Amino acid sequence: MGEKPLALLQGTVDLLILRAIEREAAHGYAIARWVREQTDGVLGIEDAALYQALHRLEAKGWIESSWGLSENNRKAKYYALTAPGRRQLRAEMSAWKRYAGAVFKLIDSRR
Repeated sequence: MGEKPLALLQGTVDLLILRAIEREAAHGYAIARWVREQTDGVLGIEDAALYQALHRLEAKGWIESSWGLSENNRKAKYYALTAPGRRQLRAEMSAWKRYAGAVFKLIDSRR
């Protein structure tokens, strides 16, 4: 039996969503699946957090939505990155790399 996915740090959901749709538009379930698959099941996004974040990101103008058909021929809302969203993704990735690097320095330090 696999381990339970880790709880996401505050602010992580936006970055994961923006990264998930960087190359192509996707619907909510596909975004959550991509995150789970790319992290080998270590990270997962709860439905409520996912859809709240999607609405927030759309209100900020970082993503836009349109209706389409999913892989199983069901109506689904697809989300795509906007130009401001691409800029935000680059900024957030840079900040997270700095943050993670600093945490690793602390973890690996020999006090």
